Amino acid sequence: MTSVGLAGFGTVGQELARRLTARAIPQLRLAAVSALDLAKARTNAAKLAPPPLAVPLAELPRHAEIIVECATAMAFPEIARTVLGAGRTLIAVSAGGVPNCPDMVEIAREHGGRIRIASGALPGLDAIRGAKEGLIRSVKLTSQLKPESLAHEDYIKSKGFDFSTPPPKPVKVFEGSAGQAAAAFPRHFNVAITLSLGGIGFDRTQVEVWCDPTVPGAVHHVEVDAEDIGLSMTSRNRPSPTNPRTSRMVAPSIMAALRALVDPLQVGS
Repeated sequence: MTSVGLAGFGTVGQELARRLTARAIPQLRLAAVSALDLAKARTNAAKLAPPPLAVPLAELPRHAEIIVECATAMAFPEIARTVLGAGRTLIAVSAGGVPNCPDMVEIAREHGGRIRIASGALPGLDAIRGAKEGLIRSVKLTSQLKPESLAHEDYIKSKGFDFSTPPPKPVKVFEGSAGQAAAAFPRHFNVAITLSLGGIGFDRTQVEVWCDPTVPGAVHHVEVDAEDIGLSMTSRNRPSPTNPRTSRMVAPSIMAALRALVDPLQVGS
């Protein structure tokens, strides 16, 4: 049985823990979790049966062969370097932190680690990766986010937007590259970085962000113009019932990534 660790034990981490301890994937065993607040992590871990260990990040690779990063873009570089430097497999959620960890692939190659980016909010990634085998001329992501998701973001405040009261109609708040979007909205634009990694890179992937009072959850629309295929794809995320600022699809997308590591049958490229 393969051991799993969780680096981050908030809304997503605890949902993953519940699924793993319920043996949703019989080949996997939740061995340990880590979080900045270890005392709180131990309290929450004790509610599970069997309870995983709660350990500092530096110790997590000693207990787990696969480690899921389900923390924040800010925490991502330290987690990635710790996991990959120990030669473990990293499943990453906070892809927005990838640009701040430019040595990630080099560390993985040197120590025998592996990286998989979970991408539940991004539609059609297999098709985009296939298109990348030929020529991709352009990729554009248009995201519509709820006012309450944007209201407290530093970038939004710096541009003079006040979404404490929802606007009467959609407002465009950003236009630029995926790299710029990830820097401006580190909590929201894991999807832009994942799209860039699967396609034509941070600088060439174009992003628009709209504050939209009409959407119940984040809506991401991707347009790809490629030599071998044209793609027009939309995902409509549903908010988590326990934390409306988190997509309900995050935990299932990680479970699918974990399952792909152990199932004998692989569906998708």
